[in-house]
Amino acid sequence: MPPDLALTIGLILAVFAIPSIVSAMSDGRAPRISALVVTISGGLLIYALRARPGGYVPAEIPDVMVRTISALLN
Repeated sequence: MPPDLALTIGLILAVFAIPSIVSAMSDGRAPRISALVVTISGGLLIYALRARPGGYVPAEIPDVMVRTISALLN
């Protein structure tokens, strides 16, 4: 898996896990699935940061995500 794709998927999963965690906590349930999703997204992010030489600069992350999504759609 290319590091750019792993970064994009990891960030999208992390963003979707946050409302799930808040919902589970407000209902008094344990956020088991949300914790699993956060763990998977963290693993993808760590893989992406380690697989790319030099890592990512925070300013280039939006460009990387747009490039990756546009490559998948074309």
